[in-house]
Amino acid sequence: MSNYTLPDLPYDYAALEPAITGEILELHHAKHHAAYVKGANDTLEKLAEAREKEQFGGLVGLEKTFAFNLSGHVLHSIFWENLSPDGGDRPGGELESAIDEHFGSFEAFRKQLSSATATVQGSGWGVLAWEPLGGRLVVEQVYDHHGNVGMNTTPLLVFDAWEHAYYLQYRNVRPDYVQKLWDLVNWDDVKARFDKARNA
Repeated sequence: MSNYTLPDLPYDYAALEPAITGEILELHHAKHHAAYVKGANDTLEKLAEAREKEQFGGLVGLEKTFAFNLSGHVLHSIFWENLSPDGGDRPGGELESAIDEHFGSFEAFRKQLSSATATVQGSGWGVLAWEPLGGRLVVEQVYDHHGNVGMNTTPLLVFDAWEHAYYLQYRNVRPDYVQKLWDLVNWDDVKARFDKARNA
């Protein structure tokens, strides 16, 4: 059985400064993301042991723990690719046309995703996702890593609203951090995810 692994970042830890300091990025990737990877792998081992022994009394807790850690790993893996020191501006092309169609304008979309990220109660994410049943883009406000999510949606652009992503630099002013993320968005990556999701 293959294990989950921590992906390398596509840039140096200091590459996203001044929007995100190298200290924060290193802690976020090497400690927090790594912990979700370890948590997912450890829980898989416990689930395998439960199956082998046919002891399912702790299954509810194990399934919840696995969902939490796996979703944390998946979202962080997308988050790193969604950011770039050469990011920012607007997506252009078919993605921007779809944003205009489903949100009214790029500005309206930006305000909705910013608000969804900044107003998460506790910890969570703001997510631009593709919803294939309706064939549309949607914004989701994700609790923790896996709550309040449409079952069939595919994340395209994710903004991390957990305090470990920004608190050392922005303290409790989450909206300022969210606005800085827009300067880092790697629209080439988001557009590639959009094309893949809608053509699946």
